[in-house]
Amino acid sequence: MMGNRMMGAGGWVLILLLLSMLVSGAEETKDVAQAKFRVTGLFSKDRVDDLREVLTKLPEIKLVELDFDRAEATFEYDAAKALGTIKPAEIPARLDAALRQASFSTFGILPLSTFPSDKLELVEIPVVGLDCKGCSLAAYETVYKLEGVERARASFREGLVTVWIDPLKTDKSQLEEALKKRNVTLKTP
Repeated sequence: MMGNRMMGAGGWVLILLLLSMLVSGAEETKDVAQAKFRVTGLFSKDRVDDLREVLTKLPEIKLVELDFDRAEATFEYDAAKALGTIKPAEIPARLDAALRQASFSTFGILPLSTFPSDKLELVEIPVVGLDCKGCSLAAYETVYKLEGVERARASFREGLVTVWIDPLKTDKSQLEEALKKRNVTLKTP
């Protein structure tokens, strides 16, 4: 009782202010969510650093975990702060748009694959002339956009386009044809 009298009105105001800040801080964090997506544009290991750099432009979206081999990432975000007032169903499209804008369309997100990984067929296509990251991105985007392509990589260092496909929807000849149309030179055996 004696301590209460000695604190005075200013002390109580300070305590109430601190309590209100704690409560509002708790309210802010309750809207933070995590979601896992496939990440487009992860065609080589050095693109992981590029993705991290792009995310510095989006401080409200944090990379929590990244599985390069599966091209999947878990992101943490406060939807209201990062994306504005939207319906939950709109979150993936808004995250994709934010990532595309920040990366000049070199990264994006897609829903997780529902195709069983053990049913994917690995296709490797040796190529020549992929002498830079931009050329590799072009080759990657060419095959990645095809129906039935679940994951892809393109390496100018190895001269190889690697693709994991649903064999019921596409095959090696369709991948090679698409690359040729994009003026990617296939290495002959």
